[in-house]
Order: sequence, then C-alpha cells, then structure tokens
Amino acid sequence: MKRKIIILFIVLLGIAQFVAVTRGEEDDIAEEEVDDAEEEEEEEEEEDDEDTEVKDENGVLILTDNNFDTFIEDKDTVLLEFYAPWCGHCKQFAPVYEKIAQTLKDNDPPIPKGEPVDYDGSRTEEAIVSRVKEVAQPDWKPPPEATLVLTKDNFDDVVNNAEIILVEFYAPWCGHCKRLAPEYEKAAKVLSMRSPPIPLAKVDATVENDIASRFEVSGYPTLKIFRKGKSFEYNGPREKDGIIDYMGEQAGPPSKHVQNQKQIQGFIKDGDDIVIVGVFSSEQDTAFQIYQETCNSLRDDYKFLHTFNSAVSKLLNVSPGQVVMIQPEKFQSKYEPKSHLLTIHDSTTVSEVKDFFKSHTLPLVGHRKQSNDAKRYTRRPLIVVYYGVDFSFDYRVATQFWRNKVLEVAKDFPEYTFAIADEEDYADELKGLGLSESGEEVNVGILGEGGKRFAMEPEEFDSDVLREFVVAFKKGKLKPIIKSQPIPRSNNGPVKVVVGKNFEEVVMDTKKDVLIEFYAPCIF
Repeated sequence: MKRKIIILFIVLLGIAQFVAVTRGEEDDIAEEEVDDAEEEEEEEEEEDDEDTEVKDENGVLILTDNNFDTFIEDKDTVLLEFYAPWCGHCKQFAPVYEKIAQTLKDNDPPIPKGEPVDYDGSRTEEAIVSRVKEVAQPDWKPPPEATLVLTKDNFDDVVNNAEIILVEFYAPWCGHCKRLAPEYEKAAKVLSMRSPPIPLAKVDATVENDIASRFEVSGYPTLKIFRKGKSFEYNGPREKDGIIDYMGEQAGPPSKHVQNQKQIQGFIKDGDDIVIVGVFSSEQDTAFQIYQETCNSLRDDYKFLHTFNSAVSKLLNVSPGQVVMIQPEKFQSKYEPKSHLLTIHDSTTVSEVKDFFKSHTLPLVGHRKQSNDAKRYTRRPLIVVYYGVDFSFDYRVATQFWRNKVLEVAKDFPEYTFAIADEEDYADELKGLGLSESGEEVNVGILGEGGKRFAMEPEEFDSDVLREFVVAFKKGKLKPIIKSQPIPRSNNGPVKVVVGKNFEEVVMDTKKDVLIEFYAPCIF
C-alpha cells in the first residue's frame, strides 16, 4: 500500500513539474508572441506610411488609392491627370505635364476645395497653365450648366417653341444616367454655341411623372428629339462627339431640295437605294408639311428628296401633291413596276405615308450588304443568293446574269424576300450554313423565322434548281442547319442532356413542363 502511495506521489510530482515547465514555456511563448505582434504592428505602420507617402517624379506627385483622399483633402488646388502607363498619348504628354508642374509649383491659387473643374482644351503647357490661372482667380465662378432643366412649369413652353431640342428623361439613382451626364453636358455646351443653337434639356422623370407618362418613358435614360412640340425617337450615340454630330444632322432639313432634272437622273442612274421624291407647289402646301413630318420620323432610314420645279415634275410624270418611289436602274426589272405613286391629301396621315414607304422600299431582288442589312433585310423568311456581287462597270454584266436567274423565281413567291449578297461580305454566314467550302460559284441559303437556317445542297445553279429549293422550303420538307453535339446514346438519367438536334423535341414539348439550365463547361 505504501509503495502505491509513493509511486502515485512520484507521478503527481512529475506531472506538477511538467505543468510548471509547460507554464513556463507558455509564458515565454506568450512574451515572444507579444513581441512579434508589436514588431508586426510597427512594420504595418511603416508600410502604411510608405503606402500613403506621396512620391515625386520630376516635379509631378504620384497619387495612389492609399493616399489620394488624404492628399486631395489637404490641398486647396490640385491639377490631376488620370493616365495609363501603356497609353501612347499619355507617354507623349508626360514631358509637357512635367513642365507644367514646374511652372505651377510655386503657385497657390484659391480654388474651392472639392470642386473638380474639367479641362477640355489643348494639351499644351501654355493652354493648361493659362486655364489653371484663370480658374484660380478669386472672382472666378464655374459657368452655369448648358443643359436646360425642364419641369411641368416650363416643359411645354420650351419644347413647343423649339425648332429642335433634345430632351433626356432621367432618374437620379440611375447608373447609366450618371455615366451619360458629363457627356451630355459637354455636348450641350458645344451645341449651344452653334448658329442657330441646338438646345439640350433634361427632365427628372421620378419627379415629373406626368410628363414621363405622356411620352411613354419606361426606362432611363430615354432621349427624345422634339420639333415644335412633336416628339421623335433619338437613335444616335450617347457620347459627346456622337451626340454633337447626330444632332447637327437632325437639325438640317429631312429632305433635300432638288432643283433640276440632272440631279434626279443621277440618283436614278447611279443610286444604291430607293429614290423617294415629293413634288409640291410650295413650302406652304399642306401635302409638303405632311411629307416633311414623315421624313423627320424616318430620316435615319431613308434619303428623301423634294422639288417645286415643274421640269422635274414633268420628268417624273408626277403632279404637285404626289410622292414617287423609284428603284435605281440596276434594280429595275420587267417583273415589277419601275415606280410607285402616292397622292397626299389634306386628310392623309403621317402613318399612311410611312406605310407607303415601307411597302415599296425593296426591289424584287435587292442587294443585301452589311450597310443596309439591319434597315432593309430584317423580314423573314429571307432567301439569299451568295456569289461575287459587284456592280462596278467591269463586273456588272456577270452580276446581273445571276440576279436575273433569281428574278425568274422571286416573281412567283411574293410572300418571301429575295436578295443577292457578296460571298466575301458574308463569309461567316456562309460558314454557318456549311457552304463556305462548297466549291460552287453560287450558293443559296434561307434565313427563316426563329433563327432557323436552311442551306441548298451545292450544285450547279440555275432558276430551276432555286425554284425546287424554295418549293421544298414552302412545303416544310427542308431540315434546318443546327449547330449541335451528337444526341447522347444513353439519356435516361433524372437530368436529361439536351443538344441542338433534340432541343425542339425535348424542351418545346407542349405536353410537359421543362426546367432547363444553359451552361458553359468552362465556368466553374
């Protein structure tokens, strides 16, 4: 029994000694950790000091994310350049900027803190220094905004009396509106100095709900052009230079005044697009006013002409108050009328005139190009014949040879749009149709509704072959070209694999509901 007690006592002593040693080691480690933490804090403080330190390079101070706010808050005036090290213009400007820094080094102009002033002048030392000194004058004040602010109290008065005005409907919280704001204001300044000026205005649509509702504003920012109170869609760019150029064009007349027969003959002989000419007795003619309003609403889509000249009227065989649409000579054929005529009465609406234009825009077989694709060839189905299309003098005969064969078929299918297209201009489209390596001089594709595409089997082209292809399409006998992986051999799992070839069958099945995930294997 004593032996057991002694052994137990010895064991307990051993444990006590171990605990004591361990505690001693822990105390040493704790002291070391405290020392390490203090050293880390000192290092971090040194790093912070280094991060916030403003370095000087040839008189130009270098600001970073870590020191920008502190530096700006502490200075009355700072001339800032935002640059990219790889930018060629920035590299060229660097020595000039360093000279400016030296010139302004001892100058301390009292510009109010926190009020940035944009600089849009030339990038020369003289111009920049002059501008900084100008802004630094104690009595200098920023010019008022060039953009007009419209509310319910002044909207109708301003808009109804303006020959032309661009109005932005915005929301203060809208990110796109915030990005547009500086570009819009810069454009407003430039356009306000034109003769005559073109005003730009803005409406806070979150406050002026009635105005926004009246003009069916559903998103922000929405831009609309007004001419004497009548609104038109703005389809131009949304940056300074683009707005300036677009509004400059919009301020001009929507229709060109033709004063002699030679001008008209030139458009018809050498033109690439439909020729639209309005014949009127005078500018006070009601028909002319209706025509002009229609032209304004479609000025991005067509080039309009008008005349008060009796000789031109006689050449066109058109009476005052009528509008004629004539296809250029190269698109005329024996299967279609050379012109279409509309008489504008006092009761004729702008909508009716627009419908007339849209109904007779395309020839039976037109020339589809990248420049007119989005405006002229959006209707489906579209039957496209691809080959080396070139209407220049040396290749005109060959181009018309194939086009005439297409005309023989197109005349019998008025429900479809036919066009010829240069195979090089549409190389990617031909590749998508699987025809880029066909080896044939002429290839044919059909762009159907819903993005479906159909390709004619490569073979020697003639009117009969094209007709068979179109008839087969009309009867629904053609299979669309589908970019697809193979259908999985085993597809019995709880999650089905859908590919292009079985998409319609699986997903568009009207007898069941389908939840589908579209994914990319590279995303994880």
